[in-house]
Amino acid sequence: MLGLDISSTSVKLLELSRSGGKYRVESYGVEPLPGNAVVEKNISDVEGVGEAIERLVARSKTKVKNAAVAVAGSAVITKNIEMAASLTETEMENQIQAEADQYIPYPLDEVSLDFEVRGPSPRSEEQVGVLLAACRRENVEMRQDALEQGGLKAKVVDIEAHCIQRAFDLVRQQFVGEGEEEKVIAIVDIGATMTTLSVLTDTATPYTREQLFGGKQLTEEIQRRYSLSVEEAGLAKKKGGLPDDYETEVLQPFKEAVVQQVTRSLQFFYSSSAYDDVDHIILAGGTASIEGLADMVTAKLGTPATIANPFANMALSSKVNEVSLMNDAPALMIACGLAMRSFD
Repeated sequence: MLGLDISSTSVKLLELSRSGGKYRVESYGVEPLPGNAVVEKNISDVEGVGEAIERLVARSKTKVKNAAVAVAGSAVITKNIEMAASLTETEMENQIQAEADQYIPYPLDEVSLDFEVRGPSPRSEEQVGVLLAACRRENVEMRQDALEQGGLKAKVVDIEAHCIQRAFDLVRQQFVGEGEEEKVIAIVDIGATMTTLSVLTDTATPYTREQLFGGKQLTEEIQRRYSLSVEEAGLAKKKGGLPDDYETEVLQPFKEAVVQQVTRSLQFFYSSSAYDDVDHIILAGGTASIEGLADMVTAKLGTPATIANPFANMALSSKVNEVSLMNDAPALMIACGLAMRSFD
């Protein structure tokens, strides 16, 4: 399956293969979306997104037609419940359907529902822990429709935070030595308009919180200060060529704002959990690639910070441009977690 991440400004495609325990990137691509086609993680222009997917599939030259997509954590209600271990999957499904209105504040005919058995309950051998996930059906159907317009079939609809957690297993090997265990990892995904904090602890479900903040603020400031169009500002942000005062007057204050957002997100996590510290911070999303950002987070927060790169130990097919892939790597965590669903 292709991993297809639909964000607020672009669609990202990733195709992985696996042999033995090693992954290989077969194809990848990023295609910009028309303005406001996706607003705060909700698709508002199915056709615009579908056409972008079609262009992306053609350009990446993939032959795969099935894809995995994700919905945002804020669109999903998750509940950990316990059920009798003796039940078959069908019996569980029937019981969940019968009792779902206890857990879900929407009419059941408006939601898509799924569950996963997480293993034995710590409280009783006769019970198992079950993770229940529900999402408004329109959120799922909009993604299915956009993929269909782009010539693909949605085989899996996942949750962004769980995709990041899956991709993180590839990143973990890069900074945790053999036998070492870092218990609490904060992944800060800074997209164009939204910053998502996912904290991975020993418990099964990641803590997630979204805040309206992203790289778009930097683009808008470049636009305003240097009288450029959105396209020119976006390009200058990536490629450089801005006046000398850019570093001190625009980029530095933006980096400080990012550090502030990371601090604030973590404060929210500490105040709503039993934790008061994290062992490591991973920066993901397009904004993470800003030079010196990880060092600044480390210096200000006193916690080691690393830029996410799930591809560090992967082989690449000859049609993949290595430089482009490494530049986009921090923004491809969700696409990578989705593509990994092929091997479940």
